[in-house]
Amino acid sequence: MSLSMYDVSLPLFIRMLGNLSAILHKAEAYTAERKIEPGTLLNARLAPDMYPLLRQVQIASDTVKGCAARLAGIDIPSYADSESSFAELQERIAKTQAFLHNIAAEQLDGSEGKSISLNFPGMELKFTGQEYLLHFVLPNFYFHLTTAYAILRHNGLDIGKMDFLGRP
Repeated sequence: MSLSMYDVSLPLFIRMLGNLSAILHKAEAYTAERKIEPGTLLNARLAPDMYPLLRQVQIASDTVKGCAARLAGIDIPSYADSESSFAELQERIAKTQAFLHNIAAEQLDGSEGKSISLNFPGMELKFTGQEYLLHFVLPNFYFHLTTAYAILRHNGLDIGKMDFLGRP
């Protein structure tokens, strides 16, 4: 049996967002235990030219909701990117997971050859659905998840590989 576009996307997105949520719960508890201002972690970044934790979570959310909607041929939900607390990031993750849960496998399966265009300032990227998922969305999603993890780990949060991967 071959894997479908649905099989290699939405269940993975939902699970990894859940792992991110669990890590953010640990980060929030860490700030309370250590009496660290939550904004210190929320605005932390790995390098001056990289986005802070808040934005890493927002982009991870945007990446997967955009992917699911484009492949399913439905409107992409718009989120304001106004989160400023752990609780608000948790709400965003939950909202993104709920959106993904409402997309059926039939809406994504067969989208391998669908034409996908992304417009950025000064450039347009064109993909088939399969190229978009495998060569753009998955690497981008994992980049932002990994960066969020690394920001927190770098700032002393006691998390490890199994926190990132989660438990099957």
